[in-house]
Amino acid sequence: MKKKTVQLTLASVASVLFSGAALANTCASAGPQTPRDIDNLYGENKRVFSLAPPSSQMNLCNIHFHKNAEHKAKDFSVFAGDGKYGGYQCNATADLTPAELKAPKGKVCKNVKPGDTIEVHWVHSSCDVKPGKGLGSCLNAQCANPDLRVETQVFLVVNDEDALDFNDLSYDGNVENGYHQPKHIPNTTGKPVEFLGSTTGPSYNDKQCSPLQVTWSVRPACAKIDINSLAKWCEDNVFEEDHAHGVRQLVTDPKLLSPIN
Repeated sequence: MKKKTVQLTLASVASVLFSGAALANTCASAGPQTPRDIDNLYGENKRVFSLAPPSSQMNLCNIHFHKNAEHKAKDFSVFAGDGKYGGYQCNATADLTPAELKAPKGKVCKNVKPGDTIEVHWVHSSCDVKPGKGLGSCLNAQCANPDLRVETQVFLVVNDEDALDFNDLSYDGNVENGYHQPKHIPNTTGKPVEFLGSTTGPSYNDKQCSPLQVTWSVRPACAKIDINSLAKWCEDNVFEEDHAHGVRQLVTDPKLLSPIN
């Protein structure tokens, strides 16, 4: 008899942690949710969990990005709609030059063009795991309930080789002090706003909340990223990422938000 293989993913763990009854309860029993306006510090959610360790003391397990910013801040506050690729755009979008907006040859990451805003998530786990495809790479059979931290940066995509190179922000086998780490995360876009929240993405909303506990570090200012470097990354990366994901709409109900200290 062949043994059945069970694939452990964050989604499968979530289905166990969060029953259909809780989903029907319009998220009343869910923990704090994400994304949010990081300039609004107020929150009433009563579920508290410990902050995850610094990302330097955790393993990078996944890098992915969303089309438009899921979060909102003073520097990325232009509403882009309430659809799958809604969210927010960088305020500087309207000031881009014709050269920055020039389209490169071919499609980039299937659905990205100059002038777009993207929000990048560097997901870190307390599990002993290696970077890989999807959020399932952040846990394993021996570590099914990890501490999770997401380092976050919002970028304005431009056609400019002098802008940041996305490949400099990737992984490429980088290990520091025994932990898998990104080669670099922008450190000139303001002090990250740290808060308790959840996983994001278009599968969640105010009636179907994520049960997973995540510590977020969201940088408050946009940075420009070169679309040509993004195109190269989407063609070949250990995370098997080749497109921009959709967004979860902003969570505004104080009962679903943690207070930010």
